[in-house]
Amino acid sequence: MRGQAFEEAAEKYKDHIYAVAFNYFRNQADADDIVQDVLLKLYRADREFESDDHVRNWLLRVAVNQCKKVSVSSWFRKNMPLETYAESLRYETPEKSDLFFAVMNLPKKYRIAVHLFYYEDYSTREIADMLKLKEATVRTRLLRARKLLKERLSDVWNEE
Repeated sequence: MRGQAFEEAAEKYKDHIYAVAFNYFRNQADADDIVQDVLLKLYRADREFESDDHVRNWLLRVAVNQCKKVSVSSWFRKNMPLETYAESLRYETPEKSDLFFAVMNLPKKYRIAVHLFYYEDYSTREIADMLKLKEATVRTRLLRARKLLKERLSDVWNEE
């Protein structure tokens, strides 16, 4: 994909790619690298996409695969403190800040499923295909993530 179509797709989906990568690594530098790698793959892709949804699905699937690939490489960076990145974010309410930290502190396998389901609006079937898991496994991860979030957030929100 080249030219105007590439530029439009890159602008439209770079934040989605970044969000998936950040949820995977909890590290701004690694997430930026993933965005660059994925967009380079899009630029070099010699294929036609049927629709915007097809481009988005392809990009996020490539992002997930690239995250997995990088995480097993020998040069993979360790996580920076989450608070360092969170300082650059603005939250509409204290509850949204609490939710961000609660989601970011979930185990990676739950964090990715939560992000794809709640923030990217993928179905459990689409997430299963993307992560190469059974759909029942995705549903279980979402259930466990919700349970953990409920426990963690009820403690925080009840204290206020």
